[in-house]
Amino acid sequence: MCEKSIIIYTSITGNTKEMADKIAEGMREAGAEPVMKDVLMADAEEVLQYDCVLLGSFTWGEGDLPDDFEDFYDDLCELDLTGKKAAAFGSCDSTYEHFGGAVDLLTKKLRELGADVVLDGLKVELRPSEKDKETCRAFGRAFVEKGSVPA
Repeated sequence: MCEKSIIIYTSITGNTKEMADKIAEGMREAGAEPVMKDVLMADAEEVLQYDCVLLGSFTWGEGDLPDDFEDFYDDLCELDLTGKKAAAFGSCDSTYEHFGGAVDLLTKKLRELGADVVLDGLKVELRPSEKDKETCRAFGRAFVEKGSVPA
């Protein structure tokens, strides 16, 4: 069940934060009240306190996580996320060969750690358009609905 949920994100230009805000709006519409944290203010172990975990990051360079997400990512490797519902999202730039590589890395890591990834990673080209913002809200609603289905 998605009774306790957290969104941990990083954003340099505000695009991924805007996505996180809209995803949180959608989650609220579906009856959840997510905690939101910038990755620099989060500790990986605290995700163990939540039923549902969303991780958001823009993609840096040729498909990498940005530096400010790396310590958190490394600390995740020590955790068992079995029983957690999870998904990833982020702002991306199609001028690079690997579009949204950070979203893919986060999704893969969540799966490796035993989380039930209930939605494919959400990737938005640069700054979210009005249509993208609605897609983010729908992603939040769908995440709560899928997170509420008993395993």
